[in-house]
Amino acid sequence: MGQALTIGQLAQTTGVPAKTIRYYEAVGVLPAPGRSRSGYRLYTERGVDRLLFVRRARALGLSLQQLQTLAAALDGRGAVRPQLMKLVRAQLTAVQHRQAELQLLEAELGRLLRRLRAPGRKDHSTSCTCLESARYVVPAPS
Repeated sequence: MGQALTIGQLAQTTGVPAKTIRYYEAVGVLPAPGRSRSGYRLYTERGVDRLLFVRRARALGLSLQQLQTLAAALDGRGAVRPQLMKLVRAQLTAVQHRQAELQLLEAELGRLLRRLRAPGRKDHSTSCTCLESARYVVPAPS
């Protein structure tokens, strides 16, 4: 990439909407870009790389607050790799915990469905105590 990109070109290149790019700049995840004489934002290849990094980190579930911490390191105020490793480990643990919760939920839904399908059950048109009699407590969605 030889010349700087406008925000529209950056949005098209990265698949990140211009509104989101402006928001990332406002919250400090992306540094403010240079400006043209007429005031248009101009992004260099470094800006493109930074936005792609942010997009990938968001896709992996990292929060904006976590990205702000990484942004400081990316701007030369700390080591990126150790911070990123710490955040990725924490995110992996959270995903594994959520998977375990979802497996419990899947099992409970299967048990409930089998009970509902059992022969001899009456079709209660106005009330049903089916959910009240569940033997297992399923964690509330987080």
